Amino acid sequence: MGNFNLEEIAQLSIAERLQLVSDIWDSIPESAHPPLSRAQCEELDRRLADTSDEGVPWEQVRASIEKRLQKAPL
Repeated sequence: MGNFNLEEIAQLSIAERLQLVSDIWDSIPESAHPPLSRAQCEELDRRLADTSDEGVPWEQVRASIEKRLQKAPL
């Protein structure tokens, strides 16, 4: 394998490690991605069926977030 140091990686912040994982995943060609299992395909199909095409208006999303923030302890 390549030259990497797990001790150095462990010293990175969580955000930096997540970015590293994302960068590594993005470097893998899509053709090399593992296939989805039958259960994963079924779950994706179920979620797509449950999703409405309308979405939620931005005003409603914003109001919901603001309401939760007002209730959040400081």
